[in-house]
Amino acid sequence: MILLQSPSRFLLQILQDRVLSGDKGVDIDCHTVEFDDVRYHIQFSMRNPKVMVLSVALPLPPPEAMLYDGLPLGAIEAIKAAYGPVIQILDPPKDGFDLTMKINLTKLPPDEEQRNAVLTQIASVREVVLGAPLKLLLKHLASKTVAPNVDKLVALVHRPNESFFVAPQVDKVTVVYPMRFQDSIDIVLATSFLQEFVEARRTAALNNAPSCLWSPAPPLELKGVPSDALNANAVVFPRHVEGKKLDKTVWSLLTFHAYVSYHVKCSEGFMHTRMRRRVESLIQALDRAKSDAEKLKKLVNGGSFKRLSLKNDGNSRQ
Repeated sequence: MILLQSPSRFLLQILQDRVLSGDKGVDIDCHTVEFDDVRYHIQFSMRNPKVMVLSVALPLPPPEAMLYDGLPLGAIEAIKAAYGPVIQILDPPKDGFDLTMKINLTKLPPDEEQRNAVLTQIASVREVVLGAPLKLLLKHLASKTVAPNVDKLVALVHRPNESFFVAPQVDKVTVVYPMRFQDSIDIVLATSFLQEFVEARRTAALNNAPSCLWSPAPPLELKGVPSDALNANAVVFPRHVEGKKLDKTVWSLLTFHAYVSYHVKCSEGFMHTRMRRRVESLIQALDRAKSDAEKLKKLVNGGSFKRLSLKNDGNSRQ
């Protein structure tokens, strides 16, 4: 199975090339889009080649999603904590975007390893912003508390007009993903894929992993919330967010829907490829049979056989 990576490879490559180019460089004004409709606008100017203006557009939030000034809860604080003096948040953001930042590459650490770590973190701005409220809730779970002034059911945006739900408690956090697939085949593949999570946790090596269940009916945590989707839910305990596990758990939960959708489409594409190869092999077999039949017909109608009539046979005897 393929795990989605947090840093944007396109954004990280541009940052690394600009750092290595020294004071030389060219004007850059480009747009890029990632999965779940996260869009970036990257700008560099020759007048100030070490300053990048990065604008980020998040997925269009549904009405129930929890936002503050157009950003998820705790996003501004998470950006300041992650990047420090390297980044300056511009207010208001550029038209059509939810966040605009000015990145000063001259303030990067001189040590190469630390510098690459900061660049990777900048390229992971998607995780920092969208994962901020989830990280806040899981931090409280690690200390076995519940974040103050937070509802019993928190809706967080992760796809255009779609959200997933988090139910925080003192000893666990339940995360519910309503998954809406347009194709009936995708629904069958998704249920089979989700069942593998259930079966895998029964093995000795994975019995401490977060439990993952699925159901066509909404779970108790979504009581009162309209749902017409296939529902998957994961239960996270304090042991899953201890120390360095926190960031990995946040990213895994944040991209779980995209992870399932990706593998559903890959499975469908694999089966289509197998079916095409099977059809091609059958066509080749039919072509070979047709060619053999034509050769036999030519052999029968050729000069190797001469049909004699009775009249000709009598004349030959006289």
